[in-house]
Amino acid sequence: MLEQLEDKFTKYEVARILGARALQIAMDAPLLLKIDEKELEAINFNPLEIAKKELLAEVLPITVKRPMPKKKEAKIKKLTREELDAIKKKEEVKIEEVEKVEDKKIEKIEVIEEKKVAEEGEIMELANPEDEAEEETAAPEEE
Repeated sequence: MLEQLEDKFTKYEVARILGARALQIAMDAPLLLKIDEKELEAINFNPLEIAKKELLAEVLPITVKRPMPKKKEAKIKKLTREELDAIKKKEEVKIEEVEKVEDKKIEKIEVIEEKKVAEEGEIMELANPEDEAEEETAAPEEE
């Protein structure tokens, strides 16, 4: 029965319309369709059934507004190979600049840390392999 309305409304819209109208009828709103007492008794005065009959008879003054997407026009410019290469070079330069700044920051942090360690006390020097070789050659001569 409600399949007749599929061309006009979605199933969600039908459910919403029927629910709203059935609520109105249940709250003693006047019927928009003339239904005799025998029919009303046959459907047990069911507001939903009355709303269905009104909807199928197309007497309901209800409109459905559907939001539609806004049309947006934008022209897309095709870039040439040279323009693409120029953009890539700019990005590479920016990346290099950022890396340089980061390297400088790291160097400053290292210098500050070295100063702190120097102020706190002695720093153990790293052993060089050349120094060890000199000590090993000097040790056998002493014996």
